[in-house]
Amino acid sequence: MQKHMEKTADLADAIEMGLLAEEYDQICRILTREPNYTELCIFSVMWSEHCSYKNSISWLKKLPKKGSKILIEAGEENAGLVDIGDGLACVFKIESHNHPSALEPYQGAATGVGGINRDIFTMGARPIAQLNSLRFGDINLSHTQWLMKGVVKGIGDYGNSFGIPIVGGEVYFDKSYNTNPLVNAFSAGVVDTKNVISAVASGEGNPVFIVGSSTGKDGINGAAFASKDLTEDSADDIPSVQVGDPFQEKLLLEATMELSKTNAIVGMQDMGAAGIICSTSEMSASGNCGMKINLDKIPTRQKNMKPFEILLSESQERMLVVVKKGKEKQVQAIFKKWDLNCEKVGVVTDSKDLIFYFQKHKVAQVPAESLVLGGGAPVYNREYKEPAYFNQFKQFDINNIAIPFDIVDVAHQIISLPNICSKRWVYEQYDSMVGTVNMTTNNPSDAAVVNLKDTQKCLAFSVDCNSRYVKADPQLGCEIAVAEAARNIICSGAEPTAITNCLNFGNPYDPEVYWQFVGSIKGMSNACKKFKTPVTGGNVSFYNQTSKDGNVEPCFPTPTIGMLGVMEDKSFFTTLDFKNENDIIYLLGPSKDDISSSEYLVNILNVSDSSTPFFDIDLEFQLHELMKQLIREKHIQSAHDISEGGLFTALVESSLPRDLGCEIYTDQAFRQDSYLFGESQSRILISIDPSKEKVFKKFMNKSKFPFYKLGHVVKGKVLIDDIDFGKIKFLAEKYNTALEKKVK
Repeated sequence: MQKHMEKTADLADAIEMGLLAEEYDQICRILTREPNYTELCIFSVMWSEHCSYKNSISWLKKLPKKGSKILIEAGEENAGLVDIGDGLACVFKIESHNHPSALEPYQGAATGVGGINRDIFTMGARPIAQLNSLRFGDINLSHTQWLMKGVVKGIGDYGNSFGIPIVGGEVYFDKSYNTNPLVNAFSAGVVDTKNVISAVASGEGNPVFIVGSSTGKDGINGAAFASKDLTEDSADDIPSVQVGDPFQEKLLLEATMELSKTNAIVGMQDMGAAGIICSTSEMSASGNCGMKINLDKIPTRQKNMKPFEILLSESQERMLVVVKKGKEKQVQAIFKKWDLNCEKVGVVTDSKDLIFYFQKHKVAQVPAESLVLGGGAPVYNREYKEPAYFNQFKQFDINNIAIPFDIVDVAHQIISLPNICSKRWVYEQYDSMVGTVNMTTNNPSDAAVVNLKDTQKCLAFSVDCNSRYVKADPQLGCEIAVAEAARNIICSGAEPTAITNCLNFGNPYDPEVYWQFVGSIKGMSNACKKFKTPVTGGNVSFYNQTSKDGNVEPCFPTPTIGMLGVMEDKSFFTTLDFKNENDIIYLLGPSKDDISSSEYLVNILNVSDSSTPFFDIDLEFQLHELMKQLIREKHIQSAHDISEGGLFTALVESSLPRDLGCEIYTDQAFRQDSYLFGESQSRILISIDPSKEKVFKKFMNKSKFPFYKLGHVVKGKVLIDDIDFGKIKFLAEKYNTALEKKVK
């Protein structure tokens, strides 16, 4: 046996790399010896939270993952795979790029977009839609504006150049994200089920190729960097941020699509977090095999790269491909056509070990299974405890809040709030029309709806989470996040099918943070079971907090839900805009005297401590089932769910697209501020043709579900209880320009 070219690495080295003392001991037991430096680097990155999920996997296993349309179990492949009929499947996933974006927002966000798209097309699916969920700090801070400008430009430049439409998303602001923004990128694609590519290695002697871009020093230790707190010294970690090239990615996409139609490959995996070591270990472990890899054969951008740098580099636009022996020339010809690297770097073995060589020396030998999720990586059950604020928030009493004197002025302030106003400044930097599949570019709907050409079907996508609700009550708040995603899908005319998630939390070693995580998992499980939307996979991002002057400031707990819906018939497509004057406006669902955790309470009245708004999951489910019938039986003209900003915001958003307005009368049994601005759940604003009102009322009475006639659509103004809230052009100016006035 060849000697290792490096000296052994000790406990001090392990601790410096972020490993625990007991983890170093475990590594020694696995190897039956002390590791060398390269091997310790391998374990440090693969056992980081970002790769191993060591602090979350025990709870993630409790999420519901089975369903009649789920084609693979969560975690088996790069992304979820859901049957959408006609021999097609949807591949979709959401992931975070938070820490890189906090330090270098442009490249951090751009490479997040590149990485999530590679997860999709590595499985043989052509991406058709991108969405994103973004969280920033106080909009009035210059640092927040710098972060937002960089992130939005990074997403836009990469996504637009790559040529896949960005069809939807969400943007929120809160001071808890002042230093550590959240950048969650979602992508979805469609694949013929016969052409799905698996992330697996098998077949002793089959060659292993690295394809795509060359390997550089960018992104080294990026996964470990994403598994620790941001501090004032984190700028020193800038080399951990990767650099992307969307044009290379476009070439890689087309080469992969061509490759997927051959019979030449065994498996393929994207090189994302932890780069080559992650791809080799996960593919080998999945196939119960090993690999021998010659690091000298890997194309590099820089001279004199060390073995650990090559192994851990997170350079973008790269894939690992296991090719069937004898098919090498066919594969090489495809990548040569697209002017991409395609280098044979090793072979599959039956040893179950990963063996790496460099300059004719063996530099590392580790069991593949010891590195991966569900294999030898450590699993922890962290302590958690209920924080004191939880009961404090529950003590909130609306009766202690005075009703404002000038309700009209408050309404104008509401639609100008950063969390409510139009995000036009953001989405106008994105190309939403490339590919001609986006049905919601000029037809606003609660969910993004994408056409499936040559079929009668559409796909609907939504990303949702109100992190303030989750802070107030993690279990209930996460149930609401799933419910709102489903409600948006339902209002667009589609059927909720499955979810992916991006779980953004603070330090898991903080028992109160971990309590938020556990509660969110419980809430997600409850809601996904209720709405029959199993979890296909996702991402956990801990350590989203900032250490400053000795104080730890965790971000709001943010379990972002990315949901897929299937619309079986394009005629079901429903938009949120009022269609005609004199159409009748109804409210579905019960009103409540409830302003808890609302934008009105927090950002107008400056009361931050309150419980979650009213939510009843059984009532929510009834609403969904009712809406599906109303849409399929053509009872309604428009549908818009009531969420942030309450009923008033929903009325304005339904009025603006066609320069229509409304005249409505509130229920005097409720406080005017809670009726207009409260955010109690399970409510949808609809409009109907007057000629269909009689049939509609008969249908609703039979359903025994609460519904209320509010008024009717008028031309160009909003009247509530005979009070003029302004002309639509005036309201549009406030709603549409508030964010850009802050940023420019």
